[in-house]
Amino acid sequence: MAKLFDHITPELQAFIAAQPLFFVATAPLSGTGHINLSPKGLDSFRVLSPQQVAYLDLTGSGNETSAHLLENGRITVLFCAFQGKPLILRLYGQGRVVLPETAEWTEFAAHFQRLPGTRQIVVATIDRVQTSCGMAVPLLDYAGQRSELLDWADRKGAAGVRTYQTEKNQQSLDGLPTPLGLSLE
Repeated sequence: MAKLFDHITPELQAFIAAQPLFFVATAPLSGTGHINLSPKGLDSFRVLSPQQVAYLDLTGSGNETSAHLLENGRITVLFCAFQGKPLILRLYGQGRVVLPETAEWTEFAAHFQRLPGTRQIVVATIDRVQTSCGMAVPLLDYAGQRSELLDWADRKGAAGVRTYQTEKNQQSLDGLPTPLGLSLE
């Protein structure tokens, strides 16, 4: 049932492009640290090449992914078919964060429409691609993307979002620093 690839095939890229939701998983090195699993939506994911992907990361209540990537780089991205043929797709690799004030920002940001509350871009080099059946995943009807996060960022404005990031996004639940936290020092 499971199939392994060393890159993202054109068929898998088409599957990724059709999904309105993906999940990102990271973990600290500490065995007692919190594993992070975050759902992501909006038009925020891009396949840049058969072995490189990126997603536009918006300001949220935490910044766990960023802290874990700074510490150890490990990342898994999961896509899951909720309609049509069953399929689960996992992308395993090494990730890093690109911040707006860095030289690389323009290169990676060109792949996205900048959304209110944009915090960073997560870029991952993929070294393992795995599919599995997904036959136990339920069929769900897609009703659309939520607007609450974008509305919140619009109401706060750029300065308000930056203040929020300073207060809430500089370290992980386990006290690990984030690249954002380092850039605010």
